[in-house]
Amino acid sequence: MTFLAIDIGNTRLKWAVYEAPAPGAAILAHGAEFLEQIDTLAEGPWASLAAPRRMLGCTVAADAVRRRAEAQMEEVWDLPAHWVYATAAESGMSNGYDQPGRLGADRWVAMVGARHRLLASGPARPMVVVMIGTAVTVEAVDASGHFLGGFILPGHGIMLRALEQGTAGLHVPTGDVREFPTNTSDGLTSGGTYAIAGAIERMVQHVRARCGAEPACYVTGGAGWKMAPHMSVQFELVESLIFDGLLAIAADRLAG
Repeated sequence: MTFLAIDIGNTRLKWAVYEAPAPGAAILAHGAEFLEQIDTLAEGPWASLAAPRRMLGCTVAADAVRRRAEAQMEEVWDLPAHWVYATAAESGMSNGYDQPGRLGADRWVAMVGARHRLLASGPARPMVVVMIGTAVTVEAVDASGHFLGGFILPGHGIMLRALEQGTAGLHVPTGDVREFPTNTSDGLTSGGTYAIAGAIERMVQHVRARCGAEPACYVTGGAGWKMAPHMSVQFELVESLIFDGLLAIAADRLAG
């Protein structure tokens, strides 16, 4: 039973076709399109693919973007769309958000994916789950799989644009990350990078103090690799964390 997973973020639509809706299933095809290019999927990368039997996705984009993706699936495969939304509990996770349904679907699915990855490799322990993209989220999860809460902060690009718009005469190219920047370009790049790293380090401290154990730290997102050299906490960079979560949720829903 081939399975299509879709992750619609703020900038791109990522997709992957798997051999089955199950964790660890072989990947058959994958790709990504900027949101402006969604309408070319049916005639482009999806045109030569065999029709998946099931689909599950998550999206943080506007409803109009989701409907455009659904239209492409209907055009090429006549495949009904199913989307994950945050709920009080699913796939071994429980949701501690004040209003569980207001939690971003991508955040929820990434935590499910991280939890499944953790338990597949060893005993339960707390987690810090980080997504680094247009925005940055830093989530805390205890050893039982309960979401404790999370930080939300701007991604590096938004930080730079905000400074350029709010500071007279500040229009400089992106620089390098330095411990002691001596020019404005390096200062901007270093400041944004260490702000994100600092938020991650602080959440690790919070979880360690709250749970009395060292948390596993997972990092994902399109810009995760840029942060990797500048992190001071141990972490695992997992590009497929949202897809891992979609596979786990799909398998649980089929089993149920």
